[in-house]
This record gives sequence, structure tokens and C-alpha cells, in this order.
Amino acid sequence: MTKTAGFAAAEVLPPAESVVAGLRPHARILFWPTLALLAISAATGYFYGSLPEPWQNIALLAAAATLVLLLWLLPLMSWLNNRYTITTRRIIFRHGFFVRTRQELLHSRGYDVTVRQNWLQSLAHSGDVLISAGLEHPLVLKDVPNATLVQQVLHDLMESSHTLMGLRRQEQSALADETARWGSR
Repeated sequence: MTKTAGFAAAEVLPPAESVVAGLRPHARILFWPTLALLAISAATGYFYGSLPEPWQNIALLAAAATLVLLLWLLPLMSWLNNRYTITTRRIIFRHGFFVRTRQELLHSRGYDVTVRQNWLQSLAHSGDVLISAGLEHPLVLKDVPNATLVQQVLHDLMESSHTLMGLRRQEQSALADETARWGSR
């Protein structure tokens, strides 16, 4: 508590930032890579040892390892490196495998939220959440689960952020008015 012009004014501390949701794209994106992994494993198991030359068995294992790397491990790592974190103050976009990118958008800045779903996404209750914040291109949360719930949460967080900012501005203007009135006497 501080004293200002004979009045006790509570110091307004911003609330601690907490994580509301941590999101990734829907896991169904890994269906085809996992199917490829199973097919490569089955084919390698079937043909390994039945080839006439030992170098052919080694070549088969090398080809299978290369295909697993390209068709399963890289898509898995790409999926793991796309993260969206929604906190009480901002949205954080992290993506990239070799070049990592991090973008942040404050709720207090204000933005429009749109959900776009194709037929497959609507079956899985997922969708693309487009966030237009006055930039050239909207920021996109691609294929997130429960897209409509994410949209509602973002609207609520933006509204509470604007309400909190409005209260802070009112308190600051009230303190400024009290000081001006007191000094003018």
C-alpha cells in the first residue's frame, strides 16, 4: 500500500501468466507415415535373409533405414516441432525443424478469430484457427483439435485482457486526476 495525496491506493500487480492450453496439430497427420513404417518393416522382415548375396541383405537394411528416416522420422519430428501455447496474456507459435521460429501475439492487442474446417477436419472435430491481427497474412493454428473450443477460449481471453487493461487505465487516470486536483488548490 502506498499513500498518495492522503489516499491509500493499492498497487495493482499484473496477474501471473499461466498456460491455458498447449496445442499441436491433430495427430491424424501421422497416419500415413505410420502406415509407411509398418509396410517398410513388413517388407524388410519378409525379404531379409532370403536374398542370395549377403551384400543384398545389407543393402536392403540400408534402404529400409533410409525410407524409415524419410517417410516416418522426419514427419514425426516435424509434427513434434509445431507447438502452439495459449497463456492468459498471449499466444505463442513455435515451429521449424532446422530453422526455429517463435511468434507471439498479445491478447491485449486485439484480433479476429476465424475457424475453417474441411470435411475431414469436421469429422475429427479439428480445424484451422485463423487469427487476423492486422498483419498482411493471418497467423494460423493449423489443424488443432477442438477448434471451436480454442476459438471460444481466445475470445474469452481477449475480452478479459481488454477488461483488465480498461481497469488499469481507469485507475491510472483517477490517480492522475487526484494529483492534478490536489496540486491546483
